[in-house]
Amino acid sequence: MQHYTRIRDLREDSDLTQEQLCKKLYMNKTTYTNYEQGKHTVPLDFAVTLAEFYDVSLDYLTGRTNRKQPDRCMELSKEELKLIQQYRSLSERSKGRHDILIAQLLEQQKDE
Repeated sequence: MQHYTRIRDLREDSDLTQEQLCKKLYMNKTTYTNYEQGKHTVPLDFAVTLAEFYDVSLDYLTGRTNRKQPDRCMELSKEELKLIQQYRSLSERSKGRHDILIAQLLEQQKDE
C-alpha cells in the first residue's frame, strides 16, 4: 500500500498545508514532502507521531484498514481479564463443566 496518499489525505482533511503541518511537528518541509510523495519511507517513530497527531491507528495510516480507530469493543475490564486468567488455569474437564454451567446460566437468564 502506498501510505503516502493516506498521509496527504489526512493533512488535506485537516485543512493544513505542508508548511503548516511541518511547523506543528517541528520538521523540515523537504523531509515531509518526500514522505508524502513516496520518495522516502516514513520511519516508524514518525508514523506514530502522525497517527497520534491525526488521532488514527497505525493500521489506518499505513492503509491496512479503512477504519480510523481500532475496535474499542475488544478492550477488556479487569474483571473480564481475571475471568480469562481463571478459565485458562482450569483443567480440560473443568473447562467443560464451566461451559455447561455458563450455558445453563444464560438459559436461566433468558427466562427471567
